[in-house]
Amino acid sequence: MTDKWRIIVGSDDAGLEYKSVLKADLENDARVAKVVDIGVGAEETTPYPHIAVMAARMVAAGEADRALLVCGTGLGVAISANKVPGIRAVTAHDSFSVERSVLSNNAQILCFGQRVVGLELARRLASEWLDYHFDLNSRSAAKVRTLLSYEAGHDLADQAETLRQGEELVRATLMGADDGQRIDGKEQS
Repeated sequence: MTDKWRIIVGSDDAGLEYKSVLKADLENDARVAKVVDIGVGAEETTPYPHIAVMAARMVAAGEADRALLVCGTGLGVAISANKVPGIRAVTAHDSFSVERSVLSNNAQILCFGQRVVGLELARRLASEWLDYHFDLNSRSAAKVRTLLSYEAGHDLADQAETLRQGEELVRATLMGADDGQRIDGKEQS
């Protein structure tokens, strides 16, 4: 990323009003280099999955740094964007969630619901969102790498760790059985 954000904005018809206001805010923000609006426009009815996936693909391809998406609840666009490998999209309704979405999860896409959150709050949260940058050396970086590993199907190390933890649990349970403790509701001798 450069000094300034390259941001995609998009919505379905249920989020058009907020998208238009948020787009104008972003275009007038000194932290933003470029805003690309991928739709919908007035009197268009493109279903939200198409808009969200298009935005997510653009971010994943490096054509933009982030995306801001709006639908009726924010949930549909987040679910849709998360179908694109490498993308982490969140729906947020408060400052702390916006902060943690980036600092803890390296989420690149912020989603709002026009029918759920007030416009002034959405404007404030979008502005705050621009201040956060994920730290690749943070404690959260390993968790994000784990997410990417699961997504890529390279989770064998995590499966091995889960098995190891399960084996330790079984051993601990069996050791408790030697002391006459109850396991699965049955008295052990």
